[in-house]
Amino acid sequence: MNPDTRILASLRAAGEAGISGAALAKDLGVSRAAVWSRIEELRKAGYDIEASPHHGYQLRSSPDRLHADDLLARLGPGKIIGRDVQVFQETASTNDVVEKMARDLVREGIVVFAESQTRGRGRLGRQWISPSGKGLWFSVLLRPQLPPAAATQLTVVSAVAVARGIERHTGLKPEIKWPNDIVFGTRKVAGILLELGAELDHIRHVVLGIGIDVNLDADEMPEELRAIATSLRIEGGRTFDRSDLAATVLTELDAAYGRLRRGDFHEISDEWMRRCSTLGQRVTIRMADRVVVGRAESLNEDGALLVRTDHGRLEHIIGGDVSLAKGPTP
Repeated sequence: MNPDTRILASLRAAGEAGISGAALAKDLGVSRAAVWSRIEELRKAGYDIEASPHHGYQLRSSPDRLHADDLLARLGPGKIIGRDVQVFQETASTNDVVEKMARDLVREGIVVFAESQTRGRGRLGRQWISPSGKGLWFSVLLRPQLPPAAATQLTVVSAVAVARGIERHTGLKPEIKWPNDIVFGTRKVAGILLELGAELDHIRHVVLGIGIDVNLDADEMPEELRAIATSLRIEGGRTFDRSDLAATVLTELDAAYGRLRRGDFHEISDEWMRRCSTLGQRVTIRMADRVVVGRAESLNEDGALLVRTDHGRLEHIIGGDVSLAKGPTP
């Protein structure tokens, strides 16, 4: 951890009790004057840090913007996902940034956030609207020991982690719409985009892109999206702390990824099925060259959706665009 990360971690751990400049100086191995200098820089960055002779330094509030040192302080050590964090004020797409890192052989676990994206993208080439300071737009580099056919497991793991992180932070209970949407009813609040670099028999890397609409009001969304999109602010009726939500989601992602690495995908898929609003529904799934209509029944061991067609055949679906089908559910 760098000095600012360690100072912020110590301030958060101390809470109302505060921590003395002497204790911070000893922990960092620097002078009290050096601690004061870093505190002043953090204040300039928007952190309200109070100093008193009786309680030392106390963190009163944080700015409403993402700060890499603060996110690392909230996450703490020992993580794979979140072992390093970078924050851009603006970029075309965080997935593009992480894809370049993957080609440069950066190790897995780095997370790249952007306060805004000019060319954010979702599945099937769709644009992802990413206004500054209103959501969480980030990408994670992973290098899982999985065959390409099992990459769908990562989508399942990520969807469960994002849903759990949102629930933990907000108290709201989102559902998962197959394959990778986090929804409230019929309106999407978050999406996941998985992009692979793979050989025939193994995955070289995965770029996991996640977008969460946090503090957008309805009038800040494009008119054509208002009927199908929502935000945590709209659903919860209040503004949420984006940094705290980011740390919570990353913690859930790291825990879920650890379970996948240990071979416990079945536990995660069971939770996915409990949270999924698609299962049990009669659906139409449009893929590049075909359309499948039937009842969504379950997930298989690789994370593919099992759909029972009207002719009784069980289809294994690993990608596509899903909508509710008309007519009775068989």
